[in-house]
Amino acid sequence: MIVASRLWLLHLREVEQRADEAERTRDEAAQRRAMEERLRIARELHDSLTHSISVICVQAGVAVHLARKRGEDVPPALLAIQEAGADAARELRTTLSVLRSEEDGDCSDLGQLDSLVARARAAGLPVTVTVTGIQRALPPEADQAAYRIVQEALTNVSRHAGRACARVHLHYSPDALSVQVDDDGAGAGTSAGPRSAGPGLGLVGMRERVTAIGGRLQAGPRDGGGFQVYAELPARAPS
Repeated sequence: MIVASRLWLLHLREVEQRADEAERTRDEAAQRRAMEERLRIARELHDSLTHSISVICVQAGVAVHLARKRGEDVPPALLAIQEAGADAARELRTTLSVLRSEEDGDCSDLGQLDSLVARARAAGLPVTVTVTGIQRALPPEADQAAYRIVQEALTNVSRHAGRACARVHLHYSPDALSVQVDDDGAGAGTSAGPRSAGPGLGLVGMRERVTAIGGRLQAGPRDGGGFQVYAELPARAPS
């Protein structure tokens, strides 16, 4: 009876293990299908955007060419559109190659910060950049996240802050990189009042990117007016 009881318990444990394994396999299959579907949607979306961005680049290039042919000064905003379109097309091509090859190849990082700031200034947004701490090479995920945060924050200032100035501050510490973007804008340039601190898609994307690498992000109105985006990214210096 004792032997039979033990055999029965072993059989029950085996059945439970098989049930757990089946449930785990089912969950993994569902997650894999969801990831494949998101990847398919991302590919279609980026293909569509690539076409639209290409049209913008061509039209901006034609406008610049005609203005120069007539001997007119090319508006700085038009040059900014042309450069931003070319940069967007480059990033989309890079992202598409990543999606199709399933390899991580995002080349947007802080090495391109100067170009990003130059485009913002050409579009009419005064931007100042300060860097404190000992500047060093960062892990790729932190480098890319920092660039995207500054990019999205400056885009939000241009869209929503009206006539404003932006300040970008990067601080390197031994274990982290902090990214802070402040502006002194009052709102969207209308009488509608200050901007809402509600979570737009840009802020949601920034928060997801920061959380994915174990960092933290804060965004909201500043005391005295304006808006602030602050992120702290883990970026331990190599030993």
